[in-house]
Amino acid sequence: MNKRHYLMLVTLPFASVQICAAAEPTTPLEPAYAYHGAEPADLPAPESRQPAATASSSLLPLLGDEARKRGYVLPLPFGVSINYMDMRQNINVDSISFTGLSLDGRNIDCGKDPVCKRAVKHIFGNGPVSLDNAFQIGVGNTRESSKTETLKLDAWLLPFMNVYGLVGHTEGHSISQIAVGLKGPNGKVVPMPGMQDLDFRLDFKGTTYGMGTTLVGGIGNWFTVLDANYTQTRFDILDGSIDAFTFSPRVGYRFNTPSVDALHLPAGKLNLWVGSMYQDVQQEFKGSLNDLSMPSPMLQNMVNLANQDNHGRFDVKQHLQSPWNVLVGAQHELTQNFNITTEFGFAERNSFFISGEYRF
Repeated sequence: MNKRHYLMLVTLPFASVQICAAAEPTTPLEPAYAYHGAEPADLPAPESRQPAATASSSLLPLLGDEARKRGYVLPLPFGVSINYMDMRQNINVDSISFTGLSLDGRNIDCGKDPVCKRAVKHIFGNGPVSLDNAFQIGVGNTRESSKTETLKLDAWLLPFMNVYGLVGHTEGHSISQIAVGLKGPNGKVVPMPGMQDLDFRLDFKGTTYGMGTTLVGGIGNWFTVLDANYTQTRFDILDGSIDAFTFSPRVGYRFNTPSVDALHLPAGKLNLWVGSMYQDVQQEFKGSLNDLSMPSPMLQNMVNLANQDNHGRFDVKQHLQSPWNVLVGAQHELTQNFNITTEFGFAERNSFFISGEYRF
């Protein structure tokens, strides 16, 4: 097998936001936009002393005609966007275990030595000797880095509610500092020379699917956004998929921007916000040891010797160092049909997000 992967930890959260502001009937209402999911689009914005808008030919959003009669300006109902996200964060690894390993003496060549032959018969006379959990792996700092590209489709189901689905590709790596020991029959762990302070790297890639919803509202040019989504990511080196739930509250302010004749840009809207992101990611990952490469030749040879039947498995249990981080973002609505969104995350998790969206 030519695959080369390295064992360590993966977390894949996704965030999405649809930002809008709501206003009282006498105050102009302006929308704001989305991040990594339902991208910001114009939301109900009542315009003072303006005649009621005519009914739209679109079925969405539901109750849209009623909102227009009240003087609100609604965004175009459908959107498609291309998104890119770069994320780095720390992970605490609780345990790494290897199971399904054994020795049966088949590779022990005693030649004509009778003492060796008697020892092998004594040890392996009743069958293979299990080495489950014989490798004791201590884990120090773990840092993960990932890059994700997604395609998202969204629709305004109600004037204040956006729903969306996304599909994309994720790839990245994580690096952990580990120390390896062997657990003897008496339970005592013996540190292995040359296997301390190793950098254990995992390279991963996979396909992500997800869906979510965004609730928006506001007063005047102030707006608030509550976004929640659920995603599944199928990686090439793990059994099954990794499930993640992300919740992101945001609050911001909407500005009018002047036209730029030199660039042939019309007057637009600029939304600025601050917020936070919460992630709840599946914390146990399992797979085949055949899909991994160990961080040292000695450890690799030991695992190969104990995994001759290819039944070896790995099991990693971990948790995020912090489920929350801080967000700062902006969105520029260039036209009614096109906008650009960017957002930065910092504190316990660093992230950068950028998106281009077309609405119709």
